[in-house]
Amino acid sequence: MTKMILIAALSATALAQPVFAQTKAPDPVRMKAKVEKLVRFGTRHTLSSATDPKRGIGAARTWGAGEFQKIGKACGGCLSVETIADRFTGPRAPDGVEVVDVLAIQKGTGDPSQVVIVAGHIDSRVTDVMNISSDAPGANDNASGTALVIEAARVLAGEKFDGTIVYALLSGEEQGLWGGKLLAATARARGWQVRAMLNNDIVGNTLGQNGQRVADRVRVFSEGIRFSEDGKANLTRRAIGGEDDGPSRALAKKIDGIAKADPAIGLDVFAVRRFDRFGRGGDHSPFLDLGFPAVRFSVGIENYDRQHQDLRTENGRVYGDTVEGMDFPYLAKVTALNVATLRALADAPAAPASVSLDGALSMDTRVFWDAVPGAAAYKVYWRRADAQDWSDSRVVTGGTETVLKDIVVDDHFIGVAAVGKDGAESLVTFGGMAPRK
Repeated sequence: MTKMILIAALSATALAQPVFAQTKAPDPVRMKAKVEKLVRFGTRHTLSSATDPKRGIGAARTWGAGEFQKIGKACGGCLSVETIADRFTGPRAPDGVEVVDVLAIQKGTGDPSQVVIVAGHIDSRVTDVMNISSDAPGANDNASGTALVIEAARVLAGEKFDGTIVYALLSGEEQGLWGGKLLAATARARGWQVRAMLNNDIVGNTLGQNGQRVADRVRVFSEGIRFSEDGKANLTRRAIGGEDDGPSRALAKKIDGIAKADPAIGLDVFAVRRFDRFGRGGDHSPFLDLGFPAVRFSVGIENYDRQHQDLRTENGRVYGDTVEGMDFPYLAKVTALNVATLRALADAPAAPASVSLDGALSMDTRVFWDAVPGAAAYKVYWRRADAQDWSDSRVVTGGTETVLKDIVVDDHFIGVAAVGKDGAESLVTFGGMAPRK
């Protein structure tokens, strides 16, 4: 009887508490002011001045750190602000350049290694990627992502979560995704177990190249088969399926579910089944290389005249990434979705490390999984093997296995999420073959 009451309570809690229940909301006016400030640094090219107090990448990074420090002071020291740096050399920086990332860390109440990251790159460029002197306002690409990260910190500052949230302003994206590589390497070196990395890049316009306006949709890009899988893992994937259920794809589905569960967010998630835009990459890519769940947020429609362009007008056509091309109420919506996702994942336990299935030559399937510290229960999901989204679920308490009666493993995909005491769920871990004895 006690178990049944707890199951009902967990289910009721999950349904009764929308993830988007906010004490503060993202403010489009604040975000516009932040983007305008970033534009006033003239250029934020990674190879521009690191010491000029008014112009260049150094001044922009110093300002970003100051914004985090002000937020931390207002919440009584809930944010720890630091910089990480390393030197990179490549075709777009043949003489080498020091890349600096600015981090604000909101420490959780649980295991300090359990981390959720929200990031955007602060650097900008014009047509010639080596041009460090011309004005490169980079309003949408990517002052929008920078403003989003700072605003997310303001909204969430002072709230308590089990997991730690890292707010990251990255440099060197336009020169080679170097800020993302630096942060991913730092995460690995510090032993962070990254539950999710949310990369926000070009998230503030709604008017497309073709004149179409899309203000109610955001694209979330995610890998299916993991970049980090070795040959043996690929053979396993071929045997069990799950090409649509890697950790990053599970993260994208989670974000889609959060948006659908709360209409107040006001966005449809276009969950693109590709790790990034066609033939292109972003700062989440180095996290994928290390096996961490990571996705990219980008606008529902792009205007390429306002990306990577010298400021000019030709035959009446305006080029350049300026503030006038942005939609700040839309940017606030994308920020709200990021905030809701951060809340959901930082408040939940970690995902089960592995889930195993045993049901060959049987009408039933036994499901068993690794225990998760802090989990009050687990939620077992399943769907027919010809469907993309989970259709059925069962809450399990008091153990780490269950039997799904009349669910034939040949015909179904199965996964498990860990559930916290308040009903918050982890990402779903896809079920594979049980180890052979």
